[in-house]
Amino acid sequence: MNTQKVAVVGQGYVGLPVAVRAVEVGFDVLGFDTSTEKVDSLNDGVSYIDDITSDDIAEALATGRYSASADPASLAGFDVAVITVPTPLHDGAPDMSYVKSASELVAAHVSPGCLVILESTTYPGTTEEFVAPILEELSGLIAGRDFHLGFSPERIDPGNTTWTFQKTAKIVAGVDPASLDAVKTFYDALVDTTVPVAGTREAEMAKLLENTFRHVNIALVNELASQSRALGIDIWEVIGAAASKPFGFMPFYPGPGVGGHCLPIDPSYLSWKFERQLGQPSRFVKIANDVNDHMPDYVVKRIMLGLNDRGKPAKKSRVLILGVAYKRDSNDARETPASPIIRQLCELGANVRVHDPHIASYDHDHLITRVDLTVEEVKAADAVVLVTDHSNVDYEMVVAHASYVFDTRNKLSGDTVEIL
Repeated sequence: MNTQKVAVVGQGYVGLPVAVRAVEVGFDVLGFDTSTEKVDSLNDGVSYIDDITSDDIAEALATGRYSASADPASLAGFDVAVITVPTPLHDGAPDMSYVKSASELVAAHVSPGCLVILESTTYPGTTEEFVAPILEELSGLIAGRDFHLGFSPERIDPGNTTWTFQKTAKIVAGVDPASLDAVKTFYDALVDTTVPVAGTREAEMAKLLENTFRHVNIALVNELASQSRALGIDIWEVIGAAASKPFGFMPFYPGPGVGGHCLPIDPSYLSWKFERQLGQPSRFVKIANDVNDHMPDYVVKRIMLGLNDRGKPAKKSRVLILGVAYKRDSNDARETPASPIIRQLCELGANVRVHDPHIASYDHDHLITRVDLTVEEVKAADAVVLVTDHSNVDYEMVVAHASYVFDTRNKLSGDTVEIL
């Protein structure tokens, strides 16, 4: 049994899986979060994310080695602190306020020989240039000499039951060789595979490369989707045919836009760093942002045209949106492309109704009517728009009874169905 105390700062989509896994392998774990609502929920054995069930939380509590707290004093005495807080964009620039606050909280309890790890996705240089000075100034200790400091980018894919936290390789890095050893030793206990890299900048950059790669390639097929339609070409058939090549090609698929905690944000961190330090923005990221950001506009345009073809204006039309989560079978609606689609439809005067069995509450609930998916609801809709293709939806019923379906995911087929 490991007697080390691990403090995980942030108990969200990233931090909670880390905390639960650390308990499973024998660490004493404090799950810290500034949200008293989250803390109370966890201490009551109730989870609020897909990847960790309430049973998982109950089991962690039952060991006596897990507790959640919003009291900064509870961080005292940690051997390992893992910072897993949000890094959103604000006016196109990284918002480091959460990392700053978390680093300050941790710094108050840094002690000789302890280990601090940043997991939050950020620009290259953050660990050494931003986090280290805060920890050193407030603790009076020096990173790499008195305590260990490292970076290990999160690779959580919400709802992915194949590549879980444990099974997904973990990139690890430190500000010096001893820190790298400490970071690697910690994650070796949590995951099946660790991948050491030369330094924290390389690890920070690797995370941004992963998501920029996806972002740029999704933008490519999104642009080709609209252009191919204008040429009378089925882009989905094209991608399927190209994917038959066993080398030199990787399929990406068009959709209503990008969402979640990574793709709409992470590539912009990379571009911001390039522009700030080198005076050269990333042209690929800029173009990809422009294409993906405008996909909801294209979706709304297609819906308007589809309604128009059926002699109905968007104003006062009843539009049923299927799915507002940013990805299939997830309860995560962060940066979801469903939001701009809904906003634009409402601005056009449409009566927007939403069915999503995974989302209990939603930022745009004030604009919409939440409904169960019934035959009556589908029949009453002037347009049914599939935005997120959750697996627990009766699509056969939808196709059988809808007068017009616009499918952004190539999930459905039928005489009344139009594909993105």
